[in-house]
Amino acid sequence: MSSRLLHPDEYELASRSSLDSEGTFNLDDADFESQTPSTFRIHARPSLFTRLTSVFSSSGYRRLKTNSRPIFASTTRPTCARRCFPRRRFCYIHVVFGIILALVILTSIFRPSYTRPPTHYADLQQSVKGTSDPGRGNPRHEKVFIAASLYDRDGNLARGQWGAQLLDLVDLIGPDNVFVSIYENDSGEEGESALRELEQRITSPKRVVFEEHLDFKSMHSVTIPGGEQRVKRIEYLAQVRNKALQPLEENPDTHYDKLLYLNDILFDPVDALQLLFSTNADDSGKAQYRAACAVDFDNPFKFYDTYATRDLQGYSMGLPFFPWFSSSGRAESRHDVLAGKDAVRVRSCWGGMVAFDAKYFQTPMPTSTSPVRFRSGPDLFWEASECCLIHADIQDPQMDVDKIVDTGIYMNPYVRVAYDSRTLSWLGVTRRFEKLFSFIHRLGNYLVGLPWHNPRRTEGPGQSVQETVWVPDGGGNGSGSFQTVDRIAGNDGFCGRRGLQVIVEDRKPGQKGFEDIPVPY
Repeated sequence: MSSRLLHPDEYELASRSSLDSEGTFNLDDADFESQTPSTFRIHARPSLFTRLTSVFSSSGYRRLKTNSRPIFASTTRPTCARRCFPRRRFCYIHVVFGIILALVILTSIFRPSYTRPPTHYADLQQSVKGTSDPGRGNPRHEKVFIAASLYDRDGNLARGQWGAQLLDLVDLIGPDNVFVSIYENDSGEEGESALRELEQRITSPKRVVFEEHLDFKSMHSVTIPGGEQRVKRIEYLAQVRNKALQPLEENPDTHYDKLLYLNDILFDPVDALQLLFSTNADDSGKAQYRAACAVDFDNPFKFYDTYATRDLQGYSMGLPFFPWFSSSGRAESRHDVLAGKDAVRVRSCWGGMVAFDAKYFQTPMPTSTSPVRFRSGPDLFWEASECCLIHADIQDPQMDVDKIVDTGIYMNPYVRVAYDSRTLSWLGVTRRFEKLFSFIHRLGNYLVGLPWHNPRRTEGPGQSVQETVWVPDGGGNGSGSFQTVDRIAGNDGFCGRRGLQVIVEDRKPGQKGFEDIPVPY
């Protein structure tokens, strides 16, 4: 796939459907290029000794031999030092790079990261290779609902590697055990044509919907300073994701064991099976989770989905390379990664591909009257990814975040996906020496000041709290002020950050599909 065409390229932060972006960094390596100083000659005035020697030699005294060692050699030492210093520095650089190369090679051989999965992973992979029968990757014949929302203007996703991997995954799970639901909007004629071609090739039950234009008037809008009515970006994304879940409402009597949500990522279909059926397996070999997320990359080293991911205590991410999580608090998520666990405990994640226990989407939660769906937050200048909020809604209420042991939500670093084929091809290499990054990662987090402070991280649902929120002045023009108010906390404070992004409804060529609204101060 030569270019990433995705739904979020229209409306997501940093043109990614997994919504991460305010928490990402572009880390440029420092340039240590050597500058060798130019050499120079010392044109000194002849010394008194030289002049006297000349006089004496002309008076009959024997001239000094030309190959004699200079009596005063000090004038040559600074020149030698200047010439030798660049050479020594060049040698030092070679030594440093040699040490780094040796560490990379030795780590790759003797201490590789996430290359030796648990035994049941190998068992599942062997069952896939042992036959070509449909359903060979689904030993318990579990029913899986696969959902995706796309933006594919050139048709490269549906016709390309993404579509081929989806078809392979359906075959591995078994067409009789899969339902595929794809929703696409505003992609134009080429996008629709490619989607219809893919629809004809899907052998399982399916619902493929193409909407020429999604009407923003059907969505909840907010009044921003100045009085304009706008649709929040997160509100739009939540609604689009929910459209791919509509078959669950249309066929409520059909039971599914797992729900797999796919972004516009490239993946290994066998890895998708491992995410579904191997993550956090019990003694009988059955996966146990509320949600299990892949790890997504937009280059061979850089983890992408920092916006939707929170560690076990609700802290936001560290720098976006291995081991991803910061050392704040008890750092349980970081420790799980460094220990090589396939079920890294977190409060939320996404990773471009996430498997859910489908019961949360089909039957009402104990504290609600309907199954969970994607949503946005209620505050005007407080943003939280719909991909984080969905995890807040499926986990048990957490009243003391510093005592959380397990949420049932896991990130599985054995399962890695990418946003282009080149990055995907490198992920098997870079994981072999990524353990070397842990010290640099910890130091970098300290220097940069990560994770960012979130005043609502420790809130528990139902608690009486004081929060600083935007309060309209009642004039109807969107004006107002930030005020500290007493109110009851929700279950999702750990997901948010200060800010507001809204949809650009009348886009011009080359314009992003969303814009930031400045936070008033």
